[in-house]
Amino acid sequence: MTPTLAPQPTVARVSSDVFAPIAGDLEEVERILSQTLSSERSCVADLVNHVGRFRGKRLRPALLLLTAHACGPVTHAHHVLGAVVEMVHTATLVHDDILDAASVRRHVPTVNARWGNQQSVLLGDYLFTKAFHLASTLDDVRGCRIVGEATNRVCEGELQQGAQCGNLDLTEGEYLDCIDGKTAGLTACCCRLGAVFAGATAAVTESLARYGRALGVAFQIADDLLDLIGEERTTGKSLGTDVAQQKLTLPLIRLLRNSPAASRVRELLRSPGNHKRELLGPYFSQCDALDYARRRAEEFAEQARTELDCLPPSAWRSILEALPQRVVHRVT
Repeated sequence: MTPTLAPQPTVARVSSDVFAPIAGDLEEVERILSQTLSSERSCVADLVNHVGRFRGKRLRPALLLLTAHACGPVTHAHHVLGAVVEMVHTATLVHDDILDAASVRRHVPTVNARWGNQQSVLLGDYLFTKAFHLASTLDDVRGCRIVGEATNRVCEGELQQGAQCGNLDLTEGEYLDCIDGKTAGLTACCCRLGAVFAGATAAVTESLARYGRALGVAFQIADDLLDLIGEERTTGKSLGTDVAQQKLTLPLIRLLRNSPAASRVRELLRSPGNHKRELLGPYFSQCDALDYARRRAEEFAEQARTELDCLPPSAWRSILEALPQRVVHRVT
């Protein structure tokens, strides 16, 4: 397919529909996703159709496409790789729900809640294999290599987090290293793919990958805050799963370091029961842990924005500049 440059959006600031300028690109990604995951086997189709209801804002393919537009021409490869990263992301969600024993995502039952863990594991594997097969259909092997490296890091991050369950002495540095793999590795991958397949220089590609990595860290810190203080009816997913499994996130790490009642917090975290999130509220009100985590998310958001200095001024760059604040201050 001949590369084409889409017209730039006429507004620089991000509107309520931040991805409207790439709506056509995202529709093509959706078409490829649907085509790739179609199956004549009803048992497979039922599962795939169900995870289709997990559809969020398509942040990862949108990052890939926005980065591509900011760097040069958008090609068929970008649309294919947008579908690839979305399948990888969906596979991690399916597996995460098993690990977290979550029952709701996007206001519908999780796969594990409806079909059990065995089918959930197999569906996640199916999505991974479909993703890599789709990436392999491109003539350029760089797509498979970049996605493979990122997926390896995602799995390492999940293994690292699992190994630290119950470790109430986890440090902030160890936590950041974990989410660097678990979440930021894939957002960095999306930006790298967008730049590489648009013909960006090595220096610009590395800057944009760093943008994606910092954005991913900010996103995960904000997500961890929502797990503690968000509302399930708003987020549409099970909350409190991290604290229930003694997975320390940044607010909890700060609480255990700075709270005058740290010993009681430790006892609470180690106690049985599934109402720990509510019981932690009074302790958070006596400490700066929540504000500290928000500030750190803001710092990573600002770090992400500075990496965009590698791009010339454009409406695409303006959208990328606005995204970090949106992910930090979201409520879903």
